[in-house]
Amino acid sequence: MKLRLFVLRCIATAAVVFTAISVNAQGKLTPELLWKLGRVSEIQLSPNGNTLLYGTTWYNLAENKGNRDIYTLGVNGGTPVKLTTFEGTDFNAIWRPDGKKIGYISTSSGDAQLWEMNPDGSGKTQISFYPGGINGFSYAPNMKNILFIKDVKLDKTVQDVYPDLPKADALIIDDLMYRHWDSWTDFAYSHVFVAAYTDGKLGDSKDLMPGEKADCPLQPGGGMEQIAWSPDGSKIAYTCKKLKGLDYAISTNSDIYLYDLATGNTEDLSIDNQGYDMEPAFSPDGKYLAWTSMKTPGFEADKSRIILMDLATRKLTDLTANFDQSSSNLKWHPTEAGVLYFISGINATYQVYNVNVKTGVIKQLTTGPHDYTELAVGEKVVAGIRMSLSSPSEIYTIDASGKETQISFTNKEILAGITMGKVEERWIKTTDGKKMLTWVLYPPDFDKTKKYPALLYCQGGPQSAVSQFWSYRWCLQMMAANGYIVVAPNRRGLPTFGQEWNDEISGDYGGQNMKDYLTAIDTVSTDPWVDKNRLGAVGASYGAYSVYWLAGHHEGRFRAFIAHCGMFNLESWYGSTEEYWFPDYDLGGAYWEKSAGKNYDFSPHKFIGNWDTPILVIHGGNDFRIPYTEGMQAFNCAQLKGVPSKFLFFPNESHFVTKPQNSVLWQREFFKWLDNYLK
Repeated sequence: MKLRLFVLRCIATAAVVFTAISVNAQGKLTPELLWKLGRVSEIQLSPNGNTLLYGTTWYNLAENKGNRDIYTLGVNGGTPVKLTTFEGTDFNAIWRPDGKKIGYISTSSGDAQLWEMNPDGSGKTQISFYPGGINGFSYAPNMKNILFIKDVKLDKTVQDVYPDLPKADALIIDDLMYRHWDSWTDFAYSHVFVAAYTDGKLGDSKDLMPGEKADCPLQPGGGMEQIAWSPDGSKIAYTCKKLKGLDYAISTNSDIYLYDLATGNTEDLSIDNQGYDMEPAFSPDGKYLAWTSMKTPGFEADKSRIILMDLATRKLTDLTANFDQSSSNLKWHPTEAGVLYFISGINATYQVYNVNVKTGVIKQLTTGPHDYTELAVGEKVVAGIRMSLSSPSEIYTIDASGKETQISFTNKEILAGITMGKVEERWIKTTDGKKMLTWVLYPPDFDKTKKYPALLYCQGGPQSAVSQFWSYRWCLQMMAANGYIVVAPNRRGLPTFGQEWNDEISGDYGGQNMKDYLTAIDTVSTDPWVDKNRLGAVGASYGAYSVYWLAGHHEGRFRAFIAHCGMFNLESWYGSTEEYWFPDYDLGGAYWEKSAGKNYDFSPHKFIGNWDTPILVIHGGNDFRIPYTEGMQAFNCAQLKGVPSKFLFFPNESHFVTKPQNSVLWQREFFKWLDNYLK
């Protein structure tokens, strides 16, 4: 249940104000404009450190589809060079280790296959022809092999069992994890393969996981960051959770496996840790392997540590033992011995850090109101993709002093005509005497002599920071552009404020974090420009659960609610979800077990008798984390209670609304509902 959230307010300290990126006071964000913006991702530095490789996705709203192309850009900026023009998907672009070719995956021939081109985009050549295509790849540093990931069918379909019934349409299920996030089982598993490679030619391939009913990378969201070559090309480290069915559904125990190409042997390097182990990264000299690791079994939001293994002695060191923050995106400096770069969250922002593995010293390189989401580290330059509440993702370089320089301007022309609302940071005192960071966003044409309706933004996760994220649906600037003051609190249970703050939501869904929400909106609503009689609350996933909970406990504060893909009845949700490690940890187990205690008493459906406020319920038909029947229950009960309500249902969307026209419809209905009750 991962989404994101925000809030703002200051007690005892002066508010810190961050201004927007635009100067034109005439233009405001619209749903249609959001889909004109290019989305930058997957940065890679050339071997000589002079050129960045990346992809940008553009969408055509009328055609309801997107197109992703590959670009290069000098590390000092300039005009990007577009390398591909295929009207479809080109992704996983990486430099060949000698810098003479760029490899990438394209669907231009039908299936997703490996292609190569010259660095200027010429000479495009398909080099793989695997039936069904591949999903990712990387070159061995010595260029003697490539590895790739491909689906392998290992389970039997109905037709395999009953070949005389070719038109039978059914699934025969005898174990859990028969569906996950947004997909039913396809009887296949993602495996890692190795194939010989010689100057654009592939030899025979070998499955590193023959017969194993397990996925690498982890499903549904894992990528090539979960697989790594050793510097000499002799070994491959990969992430895998080698569990199946019920065992998989109740466990977060993924491990780091080391495969030796010469012997064919596989070793489990993290066998003693029962939580997540992911993102292996070899040091340039091959002496160390680092990876991210969570210690607590079943807790998907535990502190993500950086574990370092000395490959000669197998000694393990926790590089972040005294660092009360989670870490991700591990990247070694190619020449500076023992320096590892990473991204970590602090006070609802995500910054770039490095650690000297010899001294253990951790250094924060960047500061400010923004989030870094990707890193590329070269000998002379560090580059990253950066976003903020007021700006979509662009590429920045970072020098040794931490100075950040924007070098891509993908959306400059579009944004030049848009005025963003002011973003303010406030620290609000909670009911238990702590301080909570809350973002407050103001309409672009804010006038302090007027009164404005306000929205409480309830974050999902439940452990997912209300950081400086830019969203193409839960866009807080879009809410501000529609004339709302947005209150986005980093309530209890959100990361980047230390593990204690993060952990204080598990087993307390209806407790302190709900008090934090109410404290945030109550505090901000004392501002003279906030109309206390026109307050709304909105949220998705755990944020929608929060909206359902507040609907039964808000004591007349709010005049409108919107809940997207939320848990309404914790018992029915437990019986229909798929990743059981999540409720087993956060709720203490199944609702019939004593270990759960009173946690299921926090179920919003038990307080439907108190509902009296208009509510818009939104859900996707392919959401298997929180099945759409939860939204149906909430809407049906509201209707039976006579509460003004509407159900916006997307049969082919999942936990997220991703199709362009569906997203625009979402925005239109969202503000139509709010405007009707708050304006």
